[in-house]
Amino acid sequence: MVQVDVVWAYAFGAGFAACAARQLEKEEKPFNNKWYTFTLLFLSILFAPSGLYLLWQFVQWETMQVATTFTDLPAWLVCGFAVTNITQGIVGFYITYLFIKKKNYYAAHANWMWAWILFWFILVCGWDCTGYQRFLYDASVHNGELWAPGKLMGVTFFWKSNVWWTLVVMALFFAPMLVYAVVNFIPEGAKNDPALSIHERPSPALLLIVSFGVQWVVCLGLAILAALMVMGLRDITGSNLLGYLIGVPVFIALAQLLLFRRGMPMQMLAKTLYIQEPGKA
Repeated sequence: MVQVDVVWAYAFGAGFAACAARQLEKEEKPFNNKWYTFTLLFLSILFAPSGLYLLWQFVQWETMQVATTFTDLPAWLVCGFAVTNITQGIVGFYITYLFIKKKNYYAAHANWMWAWILFWFILVCGWDCTGYQRFLYDASVHNGELWAPGKLMGVTFFWKSNVWWTLVVMALFFAPMLVYAVVNFIPEGAKNDPALSIHERPSPALLLIVSFGVQWVVCLGLAILAALMVMGLRDITGSNLLGYLIGVPVFIALAQLLLFRRGMPMQMLAKTLYIQEPGKA
């Protein structure tokens, strides 16, 4: 979706860099190495084109039901969408690289975790607490009938929607590079780190379970919790704006305090992936 893909691109770029933390720590230039090339190839060959395909094929859904026809889309928006699907991934990679150079592997992983939470939050809540409704509606299987508040397909979206099956096919092309980064970049770095014994290296299966589990289960759950806080405050205050202005900062503060501080659950999950930071036992 146009509104979330720039965040998703950032999450991918940050995630690839975090997987190659030990390798990138030795690199003096962030954009002159094979891990950046890998990231750029993923963004430019797979991610950006997939967004453009969805925008062309399902213009209502891809714009979160804002646009009704192609004529609603100015040329600069389409061009900007294609460009930012690449540039934001580069930004995510670079910011993670900066954390890595400071030997802060946890911050490198927390960077993509927060990006995934934001990605899911936009899909679940949107800008008016109807994000999940907009996501779970495909006009192409309703004779082109446009979305309206309260209209959604619910769980039937996941087997009746043309959009969903298109996403499934796209995932088949995405998955190999995503899996490769986790099961190759992390073990490669651990293998070449003399501070780590062979017994400290996690198995590829564990790496995949933690990495994708955090992205698709933990971060989604946290995004739903944030959305419920915003929606609850909206109901109490009678204002969407106040719901966001109060709910989002409160959620961030509580998540940082209870989940993201060192020694808390998110750091423990991240540590499974980075194993150990330089100079720390």
